Amino acid sequence: MNSSRNASRARSVILDPTLPPALCLQASALFLDVDGTLLPLSAHPREVEVPASLLETLNALRDLSGGALALVSGRPQATLDQLFAPECFALAGQHGTERRDAVGNLHIDRRHAETLARLRPLAGELAAGIPGAFVEDKGLSIAIHAQHAQGALARLRHLLEEALATETGLSLLEGKAVLEIRSVQADKGRALRAFMAEPPFRGRLPVYLGDDVTDESAFEAVNLEGGLSIKVGPGPSVARFRLASPDAAVSWLTGHVRLEERP
Repeated sequence: MNSSRNASRARSVILDPTLPPALCLQASALFLDVDGTLLPLSAHPREVEVPASLLETLNALRDLSGGALALVSGRPQATLDQLFAPECFALAGQHGTERRDAVGNLHIDRRHAETLARLRPLAGELAAGIPGAFVEDKGLSIAIHAQHAQGALARLRHLLEEALATETGLSLLEGKAVLEIRSVQADKGRALRAFMAEPPFRGRLPVYLGDDVTDESAFEAVNLEGGLSIKVGPGPSVARFRLASPDAAVSWLTGHVRLEERP
């Protein structure tokens, strides 16, 4: 079983990345994480709302980049569509288990649906034993959030690792105050590479914004292509550039729209 707790994805740690340079949107492929990157983190995923101004910025970026914009998130596709309604963006949900390409085709990995169904009761039992913890059932992955009980994460991780020890094809992903059971194939870097093999992303400079250890595989993929990997917020990362917060990330993106729209 593979666990990301070793987050040795910070193996080429850059302690002080610089601010990212300006983009040429017509030559860029934009990949944007959502929670903690475009939107501030919240105590519960249901508490998040997308401001109309952000939706306007994303629409403009998609138009100016010739459609080469995708959301890359741990959230399910259905939840992302609700959040960003009425728009329908290209996206990778559940860390790439679900992917909707730029023309609307869905690519979904359902290979572990039966195993996940068997593990759901266990996840519920474990969460019930931790004050403030709760299960987010995403359909093709299962997340246990412990925002207010981070001290219990180590024991929770140990119990989940024991449960997954005999399960092939599944692994444990650790993010900010969350542990998630998902397919070993669910990887934001893989999702990004799949997009980059297709139009309108193919042949462009990949640009990825993310905030968590779950984004490190995408940063690595972007670095290999000579693109712009941008860490949002603090913490070690292989990303080559950094923005201080979701507000700074959105401001940086919006600035490119304003530059393009100047007469």
